[in-house]
Amino acid sequence: MTDLSTFDQYNKLADLLIEQATKEQLAECARLLVLNLAHHQSLHGEIPLGETLALPDATAPNAAQSQLLTDGMINLVGMLGNVCSGLGEVKH
Repeated sequence: MTDLSTFDQYNKLADLLIEQATKEQLAECARLLVLNLAHHQSLHGEIPLGETLALPDATAPNAAQSQLLTDGMINLVGMLGNVCSGLGEVKH
């Protein structure tokens, strides 16, 4: 089995950020992640969701699946961190 310790660390950090985020911040994060997904799809085509949706429940993900899970969690933590810190907001 591939080492998922990095995924676990980011998953715990994501949980902490989600607990601290407001409903509006979570909605903004979702909107930005959806825009990133749409951009990726416009460049590379549809993402096969059947395989993707099964990943979180995989008991023994292979190396590629582990990397995908970790990369996804890094994206989530990065976006949550940016939205919750106010990065990118217009300051008046």
